Amino acid sequence: MPDCLVIFDCDGVLVDSETLSAQVMRAMAAEAGLTVAREDALPLIRGRKVAEWVAELGEGLGRPLPDTFIPEFRRRTAVAFAAELRAVPNVEQVLRALALPFCTASSAPAEKVRLTLGLTGLLPYFEDRIYSAYDVGAWKPDPGLFRHAAADMGVAPERCAVVEDSLVGVQAGVAAGMTVFGYAPPGSGTDGPLRDAGALTFASMERLPALLDAWHARMTTRRTGGGRRAAS
Repeated sequence: MPDCLVIFDCDGVLVDSETLSAQVMRAMAAEAGLTVAREDALPLIRGRKVAEWVAELGEGLGRPLPDTFIPEFRRRTAVAFAAELRAVPNVEQVLRALALPFCTASSAPAEKVRLTLGLTGLLPYFEDRIYSAYDVGAWKPDPGLFRHAAADMGVAPERCAVVEDSLVGVQAGVAAGMTVFGYAPPGSGTDGPLRDAGALTFASMERLPALLDAWHARMTTRRTGGGRRAAS
């Protein structure tokens, strides 16, 4: 069984999809008669279940959005992804060099995760290690998705590291008893909130390997030290 595990969020951590999704959401909201400010769009959707923020848009509009809104949103984002989606800068280098076992756990449907990873060339790194909140029935900040991924991979929660970019994702990882690294790129405005929620933040994927190496060294020392205490 693996000694430790790294659990990556997908949107905003592996693939740079959230900006495109926010653009589609703003356009569709405007078509429905609701203006969403550019600076409010990304925080509204980041890391969240689509049905939740769609319900909030309906509240702002004063009436529920039609049942066709979510399928149309998924269709339009798929078109945008096919044209413009890219991997998060330097994340493939991280995955290629990472010696620890890893997986991805996302609030998005598994088919969307496979689509975005496939479009960015990252799918081969995660073929049979994709976990979706839709399959588990637990959406962040509920820790159930992360706990399920850890259990399926055979690793105790306290020996898992989560890489997240959203507040709800950090909250889920902390609630699961895992170490959380918060990706807060320059200009995102998320560094403070993620740190306040319990994450160790970093601004570039180039920093992540050193952070994970140091974390794994602490885990190894803790396990060795625990064994010595038990033996004495």
